[in-house]
Amino acid sequence: MALDPSNGYVAARGLQDLDENALPIFNVEKVSLQFAIASDFVAAQVANNVLVLALSNGRILRIDLDNPADIDDIDLPKKTSEVGVIRRMFLDPTASHLIICTALGENYYLHTQSRQPRPLSRLRGVSIEAIAWNPALPTTSTREILIGASDGNIYEAYIETATEFYRKEDKYLKSLQKIPDGPITGLWVDAVSDVRKPDVRRVMIASQNRLLHLVGKIGRSGHDGGASIFTKLFETEQPTVHEISRISATATSSLVVSPDAPDSTSLESLTPDRIFAWLSSQGVFYGRLVTTPATPDLGNKVFDEAKLLPRSQLPASESSTGRKKPVQDSVDSIVLTQWHIVHLVGRRVIAINRLDDRVVYDQVVLDPGQEALGLYADQQKNTFWLFTTQEIFEIVVTDEDRDVWKVMLKTEHFDAALRYARGPAQKDAVATASGDYLVSKGSFIEAAGVYGKSSKPFEQVALIFVDNDQQDALRKYLLTKIGTYKKSSIMQRIMIASWLIEIFMSKLNSLDDTIITKAELSETLNPEQTKNQLETIRTEFQEFVKKFKSDLDRRTTYDIISSHGREEELLFFASAVNDYNYVLGYWMQRERWKDVLDVLKKQTEPEMFYRYSSGLITHVATDLVEILMRHDDLKPRNLIPALLNYDRNFQGPLSQNQAVRYLLHVINQLDSTDAAVHNTLISIYASHPSKDESALLSYLEAQGDEPSFDSDFALRLCIQHSRVQSCVHIYSTMGQYLQAVELALEHSEIDLASLVADRPLSNPALRKKLWLAVAKKVISQSNGIKTAIEFLKRCDLLKIEDLIPFFPDFVVIDDFKEEICAALEDYSRNIDALKKEMDESAQTATNIKIDIAALDHRYAIVEPGEKCYICGLPLLSRQFFVFPCQHAFHSDCLGRKVMEQVGLGKGKRIRELQGQISKGLLAGAKRERAIAELDGLVASAW
Repeated sequence: MALDPSNGYVAARGLQDLDENALPIFNVEKVSLQFAIASDFVAAQVANNVLVLALSNGRILRIDLDNPADIDDIDLPKKTSEVGVIRRMFLDPTASHLIICTALGENYYLHTQSRQPRPLSRLRGVSIEAIAWNPALPTTSTREILIGASDGNIYEAYIETATEFYRKEDKYLKSLQKIPDGPITGLWVDAVSDVRKPDVRRVMIASQNRLLHLVGKIGRSGHDGGASIFTKLFETEQPTVHEISRISATATSSLVVSPDAPDSTSLESLTPDRIFAWLSSQGVFYGRLVTTPATPDLGNKVFDEAKLLPRSQLPASESSTGRKKPVQDSVDSIVLTQWHIVHLVGRRVIAINRLDDRVVYDQVVLDPGQEALGLYADQQKNTFWLFTTQEIFEIVVTDEDRDVWKVMLKTEHFDAALRYARGPAQKDAVATASGDYLVSKGSFIEAAGVYGKSSKPFEQVALIFVDNDQQDALRKYLLTKIGTYKKSSIMQRIMIASWLIEIFMSKLNSLDDTIITKAELSETLNPEQTKNQLETIRTEFQEFVKKFKSDLDRRTTYDIISSHGREEELLFFASAVNDYNYVLGYWMQRERWKDVLDVLKKQTEPEMFYRYSSGLITHVATDLVEILMRHDDLKPRNLIPALLNYDRNFQGPLSQNQAVRYLLHVINQLDSTDAAVHNTLISIYASHPSKDESALLSYLEAQGDEPSFDSDFALRLCIQHSRVQSCVHIYSTMGQYLQAVELALEHSEIDLASLVADRPLSNPALRKKLWLAVAKKVISQSNGIKTAIEFLKRCDLLKIEDLIPFFPDFVVIDDFKEEICAALEDYSRNIDALKKEMDESAQTATNIKIDIAALDHRYAIVEPGEKCYICGLPLLSRQFFVFPCQHAFHSDCLGRKVMEQVGLGKGKRIRELQGQISKGLLAGAKRERAIAELDGLVASAW
């Protein structure tokens, strides 16, 4: 047995995939069945996509609508003849618990995981008419539930699944109260949220002519399932009663509650209060199940806000003659959707919008003679069903809240209308109507925010606020409106943004004037409140600038703010758009050096430092240099003009010169080799009025032999400013020792000249020349000859004969007799040493001559089988050479070998001699000399 998946339930669901605006809100679809029905339906329930059908033969069908082929066929433990036909079924919202009631008072419990209904012994004989499930919706057991009986009794029961045979399903049954009005037709329990009272419950009880509302705290002893929790509530609290008169004994009475919201993101989920509806003989009494305040007065509030939809407002049915006739049939059943009340009246299904009582659906669904079981709602899945004794219908709800915004708009509930409006057109209609309404009530501020989101012409709205002198409302409107324009609407955004700047400035000035004059801005706003408002407006202005700075024209904005004299706002705008040039220039013009430095500290762009250093360094040099030293990415040469300008006006010592401090930082810490930086430091050192050259000399000495400065430039500066020691040092590093010595001697710096004269150690001649120049100066300035001679003993190159020409003519020999004697003794010692060397050289020459003479008698022994080392042929076959190393070669072989290795000149001579000898061109002594020369050339080359 299965439901037909090709149509019926599945097909009805597929309709929602169509264009929703083309579909009616309600549509009743018949669900086709693919299983045989042995008997009629006598009861039905649906919950959590599970459909439970009771047949007249006592069978129960449990169908999973997500899988229609999955059908459980369940039989009662006893036959229908013994317990009676199934009269009612109650299924909890999770489809976990099913209570089955028979006509003879037998009650059974069936759990979703069981296929065997078990009798509820404690409930035997109780004719159940209504059940209020536990709001916690447990699945393993029912926990505490309320049961309403046909005799007016209300019970509390606790039912759980019994796994052992001897264990009963109904854990306990407690009688709470009896309503004297006849059967209980409806029960509802929910939890009223209250942090201070977490155990507060609401109970609603419906009978034929009364609706009762109780709210109060329940007991705690029932948490373990051992005792009643509702006894305390029923014993201590008095119900709030809504009663009707003129009841009809045949009229249907029931209590229904709206289902869960379709999903967590739906619009309805924004309003958590459920809707209740009580069907009585007068009609449908419905309202919100508000949850606050959690006091006994809650019932009065619920009933006061509720309203009655009388039967007379239901549309008349047509008679067989086609004429309308009043509704006289009672309403058989009702069900609540999210926004509508669906009635089953005879064979018709009527849906009425509960917001405005408008009929949105009225259709004859049942055929004549069909008997309906009633309307049912799946609380969790938000589906709605109509069951007859033989057929199943689904009431498909499509886009139910599409017209809610219109109803809200008509009733002037604009916030709710805007919440439920869809698409720009609907939202615009709501915004425009809401704005017009607020303006008519004088609520210009509120209207501004609403108008800003509407399409009402900009000029009309602006004129409304201008004509009514509502600057605050105009500001709010413009702030809202500018956000609605696209980025491509450049001109509109710039115009509105500029207008807002003007409005902000005027407002700030107005508040400032009020504070200064200590006058009240209005009857309700005192000066202290004005100050608070000033800060609020200033903050609002700053937030506006940050958000819309790209829409503000800089020149226009500067002009507007400047015209109002708003310095703080002017600088804030400049900072917001990163126009720090403007900020720095502003403070520089006013000579607010501290403010300039505060801004400069936050900058990272090198151009900022280059541009403003010249003006700052003359006033706050120390602080500026501190900032500059923190930025390693600066190019120091770009700061040189500022440093030189500062040095030109500086009067203090070099140790306090901030230009020198920065340049030394760049050279020593940043290892700069830029010649411009080094030359600038030398220029400052050399041009300083102080005669002390220690700082300059220390720098020059630290540079070593490969300085980074321009030596010619440094030399000119030092000469220009008479920095003798520095000039001498520079000359020395350039290798110009003679000029260095001459310069030192020119300024009578004898010691300095002596130090320089000793430096060219690798050039004794130059060193001697330098010392002669020093000697000449020393002798010319010395008062005593001995003093001059003692000084000149510092050099080991100078002799007394070198110094004699420098002494004056009147000097007598006695003044340096000792020196002359010492020199003569040295000469004598040198002569003796030379003689000894000469004797040794003569002896060596004699020995060489003897060795040369012995060479004529030297010989070598050649064995008979000796071969030439080049050609390999017998050596004795022709003329040959034998060397002391015992290598032997034919003369012609050796000649050819030598020709391959010697130069062009010697090779040419060897060929000439070989030709002359071989051709017989020479004879006698010439031939001998030619042969000897040839042998010498060949032998020497090899």
